[in-house]
Amino acid sequence: MAEIVVRVVNPAEDFALDPANAAEDRGGEWFDALFEAHYPRVVGMLGRLTGDRGQAEEIAADAFTKLSQQSTQQGDRGGWTAWVYRVATNAGLDALRANARRKRREESAYAEQMRAPAPGALDGLLREERCALVRDALAALKPRDAQLLLLRSGGLAYKEVAETLGIPASSVGTMLARAEAEFERRFRAKHGESV
Repeated sequence: MAEIVVRVVNPAEDFALDPANAAEDRGGEWFDALFEAHYPRVVGMLGRLTGDRGQAEEIAADAFTKLSQQSTQQGDRGGWTAWVYRVATNAGLDALRANARRKRREESAYAEQMRAPAPGALDGLLREERCALVRDALAALKPRDAQLLLLRSGGLAYKEVAETLGIPASSVGTMLARAEAEFERRFRAKHGESV
């Protein structure tokens, strides 16, 4: 009669036997933790930039998808938080410029007459117009200046901004002040003092 041997499987031992599985599992946990910690901030930051929550979520999802592909190919995960912010802000600025180009094409193709807004809608219309003017000024800035303003308005500390952009933390304040001055100069030059 043949003897049947039953082996009790312990998942921890199985991962210990196969280092690739163990690394993959830890990588998944690492990615999940990073995603949970930063996805809402990235979406909020991109939402303020683009003015479209759906587009912001799509851009953020793309950035995190790229991150997941990068992190499985490379073992060092030390700079991935900064990397995902950098990728997301670059994609957000690209989307902002694409939106601006599309809007200009649409406006030139369809010279619509504006209807008078309903009472109470004027405040919303003015706020949307102001946001569009800010987005237009951001799109005209150098990418690094726009990223500085966007990251800082997104609530990132100077150290986080420095890591994201790969610049010394001691330079962030100066660079941010210059970016703010350039933004204001361009905004006022294009839209006047009374805006």
